[in-house]
Amino acid sequence: MTYHGGVIMPTVNTHAIFWGTSWGTYTGDKITGIDSFYTGVSNSAYSTTVDEYTGSNGQVGPAMTYQGHVTDTSAASGGSNASVILAEVAKLFPHPDMSGNDYYPVYTDVPRGNAGYCAWHASGTVNGTRVQFAFFFKLDGDPGCDPQDTSGKHSQGLAALANVSGHELSEARSDPASPGAWYDSSGAENGDKCAWTFGAPLLTFSDGTEWKVQGNWSNAAYNAGTGYANSSGQKGCIGSK
Repeated sequence: MTYHGGVIMPTVNTHAIFWGTSWGTYTGDKITGIDSFYTGVSNSAYSTTVDEYTGSNGQVGPAMTYQGHVTDTSAASGGSNASVILAEVAKLFPHPDMSGNDYYPVYTDVPRGNAGYCAWHASGTVNGTRVQFAFFFKLDGDPGCDPQDTSGKHSQGLAALANVSGHELSEARSDPASPGAWYDSSGAENGDKCAWTFGAPLLTFSDGTEWKVQGNWSNAAYNAGTGYANSSGQKGCIGSK
């Protein structure tokens, strides 16, 4: 990947949003699991897979802060329009931190259907302040977005969300906003270049929880020949550091 002149996220302040009518009566493990995921990812060996990247505002650091989640039980919209998801973020968080390091992953109860993606991230402004946000479909029983976590530690739906949560968070940290920071000649970001490839069955986070999360691209590992191969055979992927 090469640098394109933009900012990175030196740190991340994550505010999770669960949007959809079904979250009001939900009793499974996805909400508590996502809370645990974002708590434990800070200062984890997985988090440090992104800390080699620098931007016009400094260097990506391993520490992140999880601010908890909010639930909106109004009917959720699909993820085909970034402006709709940004409007949901602005409705719930009209005054983001002026540092520009706020990140809002929006977990909906909308099934993926025929969409060709499991999740995505984007950037926008709320009351003049830059924010990063991401959209996630409901992935329960969706084979196209299933990381095949056989550990039994999480429900299939949570395991699927955790994997793509790591993907989108890593890309937001290294390539958050226009004009862009780190991506390759085809536009692939660090998560894209290692999509659906895993260096280990499970990764241990800083709080002791374990997750099956795909690796991230590392220029340093590729140059040193220490990474594992992505789906194109390029050995630059790492799951921990």
